[in-house]
Amino acid sequence: MALKLLDGSEAIVEAAILAGARMYAGYPMSPATELVENMARKMPESGGVCINAATEIEGINIAMGAAATGFRAATGSCGQGLALMQEAIAEAALNETPIVIFNMARNQQDYFQATRGGGWGDYRTITLSPKDIYEAVEHAQLAFHLADKYRVPVIFLGDNLLARTQMGVEVEKIDFGPLPEKDWQLDGTSGGTGNSRQIWTFGGGKANNPGPGPDGHWRRIAEKFDMIAGCEARHEEVFMDDAEVAVIAFGTGGRFVEYVVRELRQEGVKVGMFRPITLWPFPGEALEQATEDCRQVLVFELNAGQMIDDVRLNVADRKKVSAIGGVSFDESGLNLGPLMDARVIRERILTAMEGVA
Repeated sequence: MALKLLDGSEAIVEAAILAGARMYAGYPMSPATELVENMARKMPESGGVCINAATEIEGINIAMGAAATGFRAATGSCGQGLALMQEAIAEAALNETPIVIFNMARNQQDYFQATRGGGWGDYRTITLSPKDIYEAVEHAQLAFHLADKYRVPVIFLGDNLLARTQMGVEVEKIDFGPLPEKDWQLDGTSGGTGNSRQIWTFGGGKANNPGPGPDGHWRRIAEKFDMIAGCEARHEEVFMDDAEVAVIAFGTGGRFVEYVVRELRQEGVKVGMFRPITLWPFPGEALEQATEDCRQVLVFELNAGQMIDDVRLNVADRKKVSAIGGVSFDESGLNLGPLMDARVIRERILTAMEGVA
């Protein structure tokens, strides 16, 4: 496939459609506006449907309805919209409806919203955090695969830089392997007492098909998320084999940190980077192993400290861990503050290293 100059939003839309997405119900809120704009243009060309929802709550519920019939469906917004979607995300997780939520964060990165959730019940949300457009093309397709594989909602956590940065990229279809048959999908035709397909909280049907009951359903859901946590954690390591200092970063911030780490390595500084690719499941075991011999663990994020909680939970000596990020704000409110500058990141890493003997 030919190399094309695309911004992140365009690349994500093309990748999602290539993955088989045929329904998008989104709300235009910057920096996610371009997602619904491009979906509205591209979806009909592929036989799909794009709806400009009146609210984020309406958008996710429309997409859930489409997903219940077996279509690959998605919605999208920014952090404020993700907050409004929390009840529906919990419902999708607990009634096992596969759906993808594209969240293009404004400031403060939405880490807690995505990984902790704001709905009811025992559930977690798989969260993918790409560092650049190349990875966004992969993650947009992976999100649908994981959603169908486990029958769960999946959050694609991007931001303004990812949405609006242009790069030359090839958008190619990726095969992630076979998936189970959607024998649960509502087809609008099968029916009859004891045979009708239903999506409901306890997973059963009518008459002689009562389902597992509340206790059995909740236990199965909990076991499923435990299983996902054990096999779907992803991460990237850069120069961690002999690193004395590790810098932990995610998303587009990780891309900036990687640049600085490579620059410092050329100068002989033994620093490395560990980047969680899945924010949930968090790659805690890998982080513990990677930082075992490090004397210092620095956490870079564009907020007052969110991912750092997960880092501290998974680093053997919590005293090693310190923050070098912080709230990075400008008048746009879209994460374009001064911290997203390689020179500032470099200075913070070196200053933190000087403070430790």
